[in-house]
Amino acid sequence: MRIVEASLHLVRLPLVHAFQTSSHRKNHLDHILVRLVEESGAEGWGEIASPSDPYYCPETTETCWHIAERYLLPAVVGADWEHPAELSRLWSKVRGNRFAIAGVDAAGWALWSGVRGVPLAKALGGTRSEVVAGVSLGIEPGYDALLAQVQRQVDAGYPRVKLKIAPGWDTEPVRLVRESFPDLAVHVDANGAYGETDEELAVLRGLDDYGLLMIEQPFAPRNLVAHAALQRSVRTPVCLDESIDTVDDLRTALELGAGRVLNIKVSRMGGLTPAVAAHDLAGEHGVDVWCGGMHEFGIGRAANVALSSLPGFTLPSDVSASAKYYARDVIQPEVVADHGIVTVPDGPGLGFAVDTAFIHQNLLKETVIPARQVR
Repeated sequence: MRIVEASLHLVRLPLVHAFQTSSHRKNHLDHILVRLVEESGAEGWGEIASPSDPYYCPETTETCWHIAERYLLPAVVGADWEHPAELSRLWSKVRGNRFAIAGVDAAGWALWSGVRGVPLAKALGGTRSEVVAGVSLGIEPGYDALLAQVQRQVDAGYPRVKLKIAPGWDTEPVRLVRESFPDLAVHVDANGAYGETDEELAVLRGLDDYGLLMIEQPFAPRNLVAHAALQRSVRTPVCLDESIDTVDDLRTALELGAGRVLNIKVSRMGGLTPAVAAHDLAGEHGVDVWCGGMHEFGIGRAANVALSSLPGFTLPSDVSASAKYYARDVIQPEVVADHGIVTVPDGPGLGFAVDTAFIHQNLLKETVIPARQVR
């Protein structure tokens, strides 16, 4: 295959409900959409779902735009390749910058599977026609608002709810949610907000009393030793997110016993290619995996749905309906969840049509790199 043109499109969409984590609050998201065009005219779309600020990871929208425009797209335009897994060799000198790489990698998979007329899920090795979706809820202004949000998701049929926690917003909201929803699958996510003081460790260990599905990323990304120590002291599985950027990180975590669950995010790990490799390695070691999200627009959400169809994704993934976050999405039809179940598309490529007119209505900037620029 040969890509003859590539483009970047920075798009802003408002959230239907403001979302707050342990580090920041957001009312809208700016994501970069990647378009690759093959010499036949076929297109493949991917999404760079990086945060705008360097709180979740070092990358931002601005850094991703620079890396994609300056290094990644010039590397792929005009190059010959046969399989998406080969694309990484084209930018092999670029270190880190996994969010930026993820959007180009996913666009390559969408293009390749679309040209061959096979669904992206099947191309990745997926075996399911449906996947179970969960939802992620941010830190709310008060307990009543949180309970109302949980009730809304339960009424929508979602079987699992993730609660963001932070020091000072942890034990009490978890207790109230558990008392109000005793049969609901609940897990918590700290985004690395906790330290190793006696008080903070006592709080985390105390969460063992609430029958949680998992405690996700309590400590800083590189602190695998603390995660391993906590896992030894609690029954609840510890889940790793920000700690696992690469398959090598996963190997280290497995050796240390730093957690029993892995959140595989396409964006964080640098695309679908390493995400599938992480899924395979986790399965070899009996580690449960689920697909996390970065509030992706429909293009990134479609890739997550396809990935979640792989057999090792045994826990509900963050592939909830588009309407959970956006009044209108950039794909048609939008992702829909029926009582927490999302159908895996059986059409070629992403299985959704990209709404280019709507993209241009919400466009902040774009750039196009034709083949002649990189000759």
